[in-house]
Amino acid sequence: MDVAFHPLVVRVRPETDDSATITFDVPEHLRDLFRHEPGQHVVLRADIDGEDVRRSYSICSAPGAPLRVGVKRIPGGRFSTWATTELRDGDRLDVLPPIGEFVHRTDPTRAASYVLVAAGSGITPILAMATTILATEPESTCTLVYGNRRVASIMFLEELEALKNRWPDRFRLLHVLSREPHDIPLFAGRIDLDKVRMLAGGLIDVDRVDSWYLCGPLGMVEDVQAALADLGVPAARVHAELFYDERVESVPEVDESSAGSVPFTVTIDGRSSTLHVDPDGPSLLDYARTVRSGVPFACKGGMCATCKAKVLCGEVTMAKNYALTPDEVADGFVLTCQAHPVAGSDPVTVSFDVHGGIGR
Repeated sequence: MDVAFHPLVVRVRPETDDSATITFDVPEHLRDLFRHEPGQHVVLRADIDGEDVRRSYSICSAPGAPLRVGVKRIPGGRFSTWATTELRDGDRLDVLPPIGEFVHRTDPTRAASYVLVAAGSGITPILAMATTILATEPESTCTLVYGNRRVASIMFLEELEALKNRWPDRFRLLHVLSREPHDIPLFAGRIDLDKVRMLAGGLIDVDRVDSWYLCGPLGMVEDVQAALADLGVPAARVHAELFYDERVESVPEVDESSAGSVPFTVTIDGRSSTLHVDPDGPSLLDYARTVRSGVPFACKGGMCATCKAKVLCGEVTMAKNYALTPDEVADGFVLTCQAHPVAGSDPVTVSFDVHGGIGR
């Protein structure tokens, strides 16, 4: 993975009262580096009041279209507030090349049925998938179940309606609103266990769905996954991605003399640095940032895999993991934002230079 940020000129367009899309002007010499698959995301970096703030945002445009992300303002969110209120056309924003394995790889010969389930800004990768499927798989169909609070808060409403108008026989759009009344109970409330069962009992023939793509908050994703499991849907057909947290980023003071500390070596760009860490202290990512400014990270919530690295020596545990596949974990990869050495273990060595695909 290329961990170098590239300053790209942006264009900003309001989507709703609390969201905006950001389109990036990718110069010709970076086009190959910034090619993406539908569902991937980029890490954005900005200096906000003198602080290095980074966030991951899913790409909402189809491959071949201008690179674009959607940002929904979160109360108290430093980056999302700044991006939706202060960022202007012509500004430059630091961007990492696209990453992520929550992707749909299209096949023009495929005739498949897809159900896409999103809530709020979880629509961003789902929009890219739907647009790509409809344009490149002429025999496939899509059903999108999209949850929001109100009609006024629906991101990309016009684009979604345009997809429905262009492909009325292949794209079905179902809006579920939690804070506006609806004459049909099926379309009122939240997307949860009961809602999925209701949909499966009428509008969606679960047995005929080839793949499910889910993106939204943890509760929604877990409810949909549980409902589908109860309905007998094989786990291999269900693909999911979670929202990213907006967190305060802090770098701890390193105390190398604390009892039980474990030697920790971090390697990035071919250069290694060693320090002592407390197994009960901050994450390996936070410790690594005290000695290396180029360590890649974004959400710090175990969701985006930007901080993925491989454990070469020692024993490490993860507090949370919403991004790496079981095969990646078995191969020694960890999310360093969630990783801590096991107390009493041998010295730990972690490398950001070993590739193995980016977790989803």
